[in-house]
Amino acid sequence: MKSDLIQKSSAKRAAVSSFVGTSIEWYDFFIFNAATALLLFQDPFFANVDPTKGLLFLLGTYSVGFIARPIGGIVCGHFGDRFGRKRLLVMTLLITGLATFMIGVLPNHNLIGSAAPWLLFAFRFAQGFSVGGEWGGAVILTVEYAPNHRMGLYGSLPQMGVPIGLLAANLIFFGIIDGLPEGVLPFSWWRIPFLLSILLVFLGLYIRLSVWESPRFEEIKHKRSTLPLLDIWRYHRREALLSIGAKVAENGVFYLYTVFLIAYGKYIKLNPRIILMAISVAALLIIAAIPVYGLLSDHFGRKRVYLFGSIFAGLFAFPSFWLIQSGRTSLVLLSVVLAMVLGWAAMYAPQASFFAELFETQVRYSGASLGAQAATIFAGGLMQIVAVDQLKRTNSYWPVALIIIVMSIITTVSVTLAAETRNKQLGPKYQDEDVPQNKIAA
Repeated sequence: MKSDLIQKSSAKRAAVSSFVGTSIEWYDFFIFNAATALLLFQDPFFANVDPTKGLLFLLGTYSVGFIARPIGGIVCGHFGDRFGRKRLLVMTLLITGLATFMIGVLPNHNLIGSAAPWLLFAFRFAQGFSVGGEWGGAVILTVEYAPNHRMGLYGSLPQMGVPIGLLAANLIFFGIIDGLPEGVLPFSWWRIPFLLSILLVFLGLYIRLSVWESPRFEEIKHKRSTLPLLDIWRYHRREALLSIGAKVAENGVFYLYTVFLIAYGKYIKLNPRIILMAISVAALLIIAAIPVYGLLSDHFGRKRVYLFGSIFAGLFAFPSFWLIQSGRTSLVLLSVVLAMVLGWAAMYAPQASFFAELFETQVRYSGASLGAQAATIFAGGLMQIVAVDQLKRTNSYWPVALIIIVMSIITTVSVTLAAETRNKQLGPKYQDEDVPQNKIAA
């Protein structure tokens, strides 16, 4: 009885640690997204630079965060499978916190010349790298601590970091825009949200350092893979490819409705505050919906909940734009809320436990991170450029709606082909005699 209480307490502590850590990570990542459209004009990082070149460099700086995410997932996954989940989670929190803070204090072009935009580029890369490494470790630490019959619920808790980070970034950033006149501070006001992140990092470190290493990882401390990525290619290639496919619609839908939609609203002359309000309301509802979907995945299976979200996202692609086209605030709100709460959240909530359970303990951090981050380069980063380009070429939303449908089909097929992982025991797969000697950690 006493051991059960200790196990429950440890599981809750791990869940809280991952939840707080991912919220901070995503806040840091999203405030750059919010600032991107304003940095070029509000602070002279790109002084004496052709406006078009400056804008392209800034958009490239935005996109490099997505390119860095799979790199961070692979690197952190390797060391997380080799040396433990907790160590890497502390490191990723420190990296993103320091990178975000440094953006806030970065001197402008007048002080350090052309080094300013390149340093901005480097700090954004560090943000993406740490977010890519953070997600896998946070969800795996939570799932590996969770009771077997509640892995879906516990795994969904770190996923709440995305809507919380998105909501906090929007509220703080745009609250500052409304509340502070330009020139009221000796440096640009947009820097304030970046500087505030350092306080959140101290809070996150305090909580994260209080958590013990994953018990599942401790079980395999003498049977760890030397090259987890190579072992994934040898033994879990199918799971890795299917998880990448499963990620496509989830990632694409999220950024199309939270980033592209702002550009589309401007294109149809819709007040951007209506879109931002709709996104904020959706984020609030998603915070409540994610644990519900996680619990449903414990009862009905990961695949059923995931498939509900991907199929709904595809079917709702054209109707969502019809509602937005109306220009009415209530219908725009309805469109974004339905797409995000019934479509995106239903995919994202069970994703943590689903991806973690697809891989064995020896390669779980690497496998889940690879599956979750590899698709973000195209679905999260490049997709925004493709969507804007198609909007300009056709003067219509229909190509973007078709993109959503295609991504939904890819994800639906991938999830259908994957194994149902509910009730899977997360013990080590390989016994000592089954593991090649060159893969056993010294």
